Amino acid sequence: MKYSIQNEFFRVTVKEKGAELCSIQSLDSGQEFMWQADPTIWGSHAPNLFPVIGCLKENGFLHEGKEYPMTKHGFIRNNEDIKLYSKSENELCFVLTSNKNTRKLYPFDFEFYMHFVLEENKLIVRHDVVNTGADKMLFCLGGHPAFACPIKEDENYTDYYLEFEHQETANTWLITEDGLIGNQGELVLNDSNRINLHSDLFANDALIFKNLKSSFVVLKSNKSDFNLKFDLSEFPYLGLWAKTNAPYVCIEPWIGIADTSDSNRVFSTKEEIISLGSNETFTANYSIEINE
Repeated sequence: MKYSIQNEFFRVTVKEKGAELCSIQSLDSGQEFMWQADPTIWGSHAPNLFPVIGCLKENGFLHEGKEYPMTKHGFIRNNEDIKLYSKSENELCFVLTSNKNTRKLYPFDFEFYMHFVLEENKLIVRHDVVNTGADKMLFCLGGHPAFACPIKEDENYTDYYLEFEHQETANTWLITEDGLIGNQGELVLNDSNRINLHSDLFANDALIFKNLKSSFVVLKSNKSDFNLKFDLSEFPYLGLWAKTNAPYVCIEPWIGIADTSDSNRVFSTKEEIISLGSNETFTANYSIEINE
């Protein structure tokens, strides 16, 4: 099942399965801005990442002496237990409540809400995590939206670039064959605010950045006025990724990161883990603002 909202600028569509954003379409031009999940290349649009980001060492974690299995990016992605919670003219909300399936993988009681709110030419994506259990709840949280690139038929992938709010000096972090975080990698931004897109940019997997100064990054074209501003101010880590030679780019805001190769696997010691008290709510937003 899919649900849509729209205003004078865009029609936004979200799949109930996984609460996955699958379309942002211009009502003026008809242009689609989301990657359309070609299964022969990469069959997703914008997975939601919870309660982990990326891979865990030995595909699981330890909590209070017990081991829990966990697949890459957690269990929201493609989850069929997620249901539409509310719908209005400009907002969709979906919810997953902890159940027997989640408890096999994750020992906490929770309610996980995904909100999609249209405000003029901006889509706000809000995550609300409610700890409904008696103990502190531990989790990571993130997004994985993929944007079509190039946008226009007469453009190429290499016509596009990512422009950060500030000049940055930042290395990426290497990813091991097991999908874990290894050593610090090469310098990608050297007092620069620009990354040019090209076919080999992600040949060694995602570019991963920690604690950038910039609160937003903009996808731009050298050949048109199109720009897509992605606000990631509430997320300390950023992943950039695409399959090699694929016509899209993922801009991934993260609170948390994959396990390091030397991880002790204890969930409470995981890098950037969020600890949420009983009956408390944690909220994090990112937004997508598009100008054609």
